[in-house]
Amino acid sequence: MSEPKTSSYGPTLLTFLAGAAVGAVVVALTTPKTGPELRGDLKDLTGRAKRRAGELAANANDSWEDLKGRTGLAAADLKRGVTDAANDLRG
Repeated sequence: MSEPKTSSYGPTLLTFLAGAAVGAVVVALTTPKTGPELRGDLKDLTGRAKRRAGELAANANDSWEDLKGRTGLAAADLKRGVTDAANDLRG
């Protein structure tokens, strides 16, 4: 038998974000600008990246908490069902 395939988007997302960050830095460094303009652009870029990373972390945390809640409810329902079935078999 073959094992079911699992899908993980985490490494793919991190690879994409790393590539986007490298690309943004390359564009910033190859664009003809003065030193202060370039530093300002890099500061803005890092600020946006920090905010976006924070948003992604918050979304991931919310999704995790939601999943934990749903899993807990499903486990409670399963336990209740098994208990009811056992009680029915006992008479």
